[in-house]
Amino acid sequence: MQKMVELLALGDKCREGASGASVLAGSCLADNRLNLDVYPDGCCRFLQLFKERQGEVVQVEFLRLSSNDCLLGSTLSILPHLKHIKSLVLKGGHARDKFGSCQHGSLTSLPPDIGNLRCLTHLDLSFNSLSTLPSCILHLPSLRMLLVSHNSLVALPEDFGSLSKLTYFSAMKNQLRDLPQSIGELAVLQDLDLSENALEFLPEEVGNLHNCTELDLSGNCLSSIPDSLANLKSLRRLHLHSNLLVTIPASLASLPNLSRLDLQNNCLRAVPPEIQTSPFVHLRGNPLGETEPSSHADESSAAGLRRLFLASGEDSFTVTPEGCKVVLACGIHFYFPPGAASDRLRIYFRTLTPDPQWVKLRHHDVLLSRVLELQPHGVKFQQEVQIWMPYAFPQTLHQHEVVVRTFSGQNWSDLRTRVEQKRKSKKHVAHCSVLHFSWFLVVSRLVQNECQVPTEGTLLFSSVDPNIKVTFPPGVTEDTRSVKLQVLPVSAEEIQEFTAGAECRASPLLCLSQNSLVDFLRPVRIQLPLPPGVTGLNLDRSRLHLLHGDMEGQTWDDITSQVVLELTHLYAVFEVTHFSWYWLWYTTKTYIGGIAKKVYERLRMYQVNFIVLQRKKDPEQVLLQCVPKHKVDPVLKKLQNRYRGPEPSDMVQMFEGEQFFAAFERGISIDMDRPDCIGGRLSFIFYSHLKNMKEIYVTSPVDRKGQAVKGQVSFYRGTVPEGIPEDASRRRNRPDSLWLATLPIKLPRLKPHWGEKPGPLNDLSFPPLNLGNAETGYLTQTNLLSIARRVGADWQTIGLNLGLTYQQIERIGYNNREDLDKQILDMLFSWAQQNMEDPDCVSKLITAMKESGRQDIADEVETIIELGRQKYKESIRRVGLEQESSTEDSAIAVM
Repeated sequence: MQKMVELLALGDKCREGASGASVLAGSCLADNRLNLDVYPDGCCRFLQLFKERQGEVVQVEFLRLSSNDCLLGSTLSILPHLKHIKSLVLKGGHARDKFGSCQHGSLTSLPPDIGNLRCLTHLDLSFNSLSTLPSCILHLPSLRMLLVSHNSLVALPEDFGSLSKLTYFSAMKNQLRDLPQSIGELAVLQDLDLSENALEFLPEEVGNLHNCTELDLSGNCLSSIPDSLANLKSLRRLHLHSNLLVTIPASLASLPNLSRLDLQNNCLRAVPPEIQTSPFVHLRGNPLGETEPSSHADESSAAGLRRLFLASGEDSFTVTPEGCKVVLACGIHFYFPPGAASDRLRIYFRTLTPDPQWVKLRHHDVLLSRVLELQPHGVKFQQEVQIWMPYAFPQTLHQHEVVVRTFSGQNWSDLRTRVEQKRKSKKHVAHCSVLHFSWFLVVSRLVQNECQVPTEGTLLFSSVDPNIKVTFPPGVTEDTRSVKLQVLPVSAEEIQEFTAGAECRASPLLCLSQNSLVDFLRPVRIQLPLPPGVTGLNLDRSRLHLLHGDMEGQTWDDITSQVVLELTHLYAVFEVTHFSWYWLWYTTKTYIGGIAKKVYERLRMYQVNFIVLQRKKDPEQVLLQCVPKHKVDPVLKKLQNRYRGPEPSDMVQMFEGEQFFAAFERGISIDMDRPDCIGGRLSFIFYSHLKNMKEIYVTSPVDRKGQAVKGQVSFYRGTVPEGIPEDASRRRNRPDSLWLATLPIKLPRLKPHWGEKPGPLNDLSFPPLNLGNAETGYLTQTNLLSIARRVGADWQTIGLNLGLTYQQIERIGYNNREDLDKQILDMLFSWAQQNMEDPDCVSKLITAMKESGRQDIADEVETIIELGRQKYKESIRRVGLEQESSTEDSAIAVM
């Protein structure tokens, strides 16, 4: 009773602080729900409500609170009084630190009386500081869903199986090392998530979870799994990726309902043939998250088809008359409906870099993918095969549309394409249907309007600019022909920038084409809007020019005097009998054709610069960047504080969507494991509107013997010659050369190693440092090395608690991915170098170790510091500096 009085008084005190807080708290109570985790003062509001409307609060069935709240401890004591509660959420993660990472809540235990909540079926304690599972949870008789992810649990209670009604349990991202045998007693459990823990083995009793449909054991330390998993007849998805598995039981292939078995990133020495040939097995590769066809019309017919997930090294698959669904490692999907192939057919595939001599992009086309080649060429299917091709989505391309283009062996043609976005992966894919196989790629083209022109004539509008229309009169043609219309809007700012004159203006650029080589029998009437700012009221006809473009000859002709140009208040109307490009200009210039040609080239060609810069603090880290001409100066100005290096290269003419490479010559090599590294060369695809930037570490494969190394970064198109010529820099930018640019770089001298004995902990080099100060105690290099030897696989957690960013942690892991000791050393000394001037750095190190669950290391650091303090006191006592203070202390004692 006394406790309740104190809590009610606390509610009064909490209410006194803010005007109108009571009204705000009351507005949070909606029927039987209280969602207070969205408020920074959620617990305070809860206490107010319990004080003012206790009768309603005790009837609440759904309650959400943030465990980052400072009043959580007081609130927990009230929770056992909510006898009707069904769902309780006490999650952390609502607050973030200065690095943007979620802060765990302060919850470390629960009141014992929580076990009396007989109606509680859902309990979420994620993102907290639980090191053990509160015992009261095991007494909840109705609990069905339990979430304790992102805590610090090292074990589950031995009687965990007493939660007999549990159907969902998630303990992801903890420190569990083993599981109790009683886990097999969870007879109705359907979903078990134990990913990202430290499990080294599983008890045989896991095989007793006969109702389990999804089991996630990824990100652990499992070297084997029990054969009893083959008893899980209800299992549909089994996630075992990112473990230490050497082999797996062949009996898993016999599970009747299994649709996905993920074995990526393991140490598998041998995979049973039954597993290898199973359609649901995912050994490696990275397919899209969805495996079903995106077309809803085909999902029913696709049900039950076998799925093939192909690894990155595979180049073929087999199609049977029963049909199948295929996912390539690059993310391309196929759907072969039943009956598409009359016999078993082996399909070979590969993706190719587009060759500009072969892949002829049309004017203003933008390449969005590599070329997919499917063999045998020209194979005919009985039903249409559906293809989904991922592509790079051009965010800034206005008035463009995405199409799949196929090559028949003689010319390229566009397929009817539907653009989709995958729900899970958020990737964009282009979907088409074909009856034959050849070559395919994805491009972005100007929006195309198309119509059939019969003998009776018709009217065609532009969907981009409705003011543009083409009128076909009766008798314009004897045979029906197809006509296509495309429009490229051109802003007045672009015209002024390209021509350097405010007097030049132009209408949208119009392209007309047809499927016949014969001119029209009667003139076709075309309507174009006047250039911006020009109307029939202020028009000077002597400045108005109608241009006709011949893209084959790369010319623009002024045909104003050859046509009858009718002008209205807003439009110019003229008649022609043949189709091509048409452009209406308003300018005082006399050589209008030359100006139009220059502007047109600038609209479809890009002048780019390549920049190679080295970090000032770490010259072995090199930034490669490709930027348009007008962005070079702003980019250099932005980076000059952190980087130094050569000047930008000469300008290069480049089509958007073109692929090029960068390589380090003269003994300096790129890491071969980079995903965008092809044959030791960094691969770029140039898009003027995307950031073409790579930041890598450059290392030498040979011993530099302590000397600085000069090298060069070469940019080039196409296939690289086997031998790198010495005069590469003199050949750059020539029309007949693959070389684009060569820029010099200089790597620093090697730094001295730590220690005198060779070993994994002495391979990294850093300048000498001491942390702390003489009075409070130092941590020396030797101390840090000793601490590093005690850190294990939890070094990332320690690094984050020390204040390193996620990017720094990822880079350290990547650069030393084959050596755990080097990862630990790099993390620890990187932090030490950044904080060596901070007088409180040692106390921060101790706090970080405690927060990471490493009290043992924190105790060791405190012992080292204490010894340092004692040595300091002894030293000043030896020189007589402590005598005066001792005398003063004695005098005070006498008084």
